[in-house]
Amino acid sequence: MGEYTGGCQCGAVRYRVDVDLSQPVTCNCSRCQRLGSVLAFAPLSAFTLEKGEGALSEYLFNKKAIQHLFCKTCGIESFSYGKMPDGTPMAAVNINCLDDVDPREIAKLAYHYDGRAL
Repeated sequence: MGEYTGGCQCGAVRYRVDVDLSQPVTCNCSRCQRLGSVLAFAPLSAFTLEKGEGALSEYLFNKKAIQHLFCKTCGIESFSYGKMPDGTPMAAVNINCLDDVDPREIAKLAYHYDGRAL
């Protein structure tokens, strides 16, 4: 675990998260594949939205179980809200949007999740 900051491209959305980057996930669902998201998951209690709640827009699809939130100004989805398999509220953080992190190095560790199979 480590504490990181991140946000969207234009800076309207900023957050802080305590998350483990050792097991990121890529997904081939119709959304993640197009976005190129590489995700790390943290309990919602370890995530703090510091700025930009009013700058976010929500997109729901498929089972509508994940709140895909993106900046209304620049369009970047830097995180989303959902639930872990055990029902624990969580934040899925796109590591491409974390400050001072080389996402290409972390992506080499990624587990691929088959989101198309859902």
